[in-house]
Amino acid sequence: MDNKRIIIAIDGHSSCGKSTFAKAIAARLGYIFIDTGAMYRAVTLYALEHGAINSGIVDESQVVAMLPQIEIDFRFNPQRGASDIYVNGDLVEGKIRTIEVSNCVSAVSSIAEVRAKLVAMQQRMGERRGVVMDGRDIGTVVFPEAELKIYMTADPMVRAERRFKELTAKGDKVTIEEIYENVVSRDKADMTRAISPLRKADDAIVLDNSHMSVEQQMEWFDEQYRRVVGC
Repeated sequence: MDNKRIIIAIDGHSSCGKSTFAKAIAARLGYIFIDTGAMYRAVTLYALEHGAINSGIVDESQVVAMLPQIEIDFRFNPQRGASDIYVNGDLVEGKIRTIEVSNCVSAVSSIAEVRAKLVAMQQRMGERRGVVMDGRDIGTVVFPEAELKIYMTADPMVRAERRFKELTAKGDKVTIEEIYENVVSRDKADMTRAISPLRKADDAIVLDNSHMSVEQQMEWFDEQYRRVVGC
């Protein structure tokens, strides 16, 4: 494929497989993958562990006060063939994927100061180009100039089933009803928040992967990529 290095922005709903898709693209093109959702989850985990979230209630002022103490970075893990996320030097890749974090991350990510800090981090990470970034506002806020913008969606029950399999495979005790409720509530929270709500950029291409395999998604991506880079 062409050597022109571009920014690829992937936005969409929770549990659509955005990260899996973005990782596959990065591996295919030799690009850097930046999981922005993991960054918001990392801040949420830090808030949970340091008393800024109690019984699911987020103390926004406490979270904001903690922000200067939080440093996030990604390190490539050759065993996984992907990057792991660290907070203040501590590996948190597994800890950020729990249902407790999932239930609080929308509230934390809606805090203006949290978004400002992480968007600035993300923009610095993308300055070198050759980046695949996924999240909720990459094509609209973080990189509105991205050459290729993809908006991913899937049926809520399909997404709940995917998330259920992922969590139970790790031994988490969850129900499909609990996961479905979380998926629907996160959609509502993400799309109605005042700061950087989830929405499709005007020039984004929609990918509904409800009934697509990873291989079919990659074939679809190849067509879109060739169209953009002209090869």
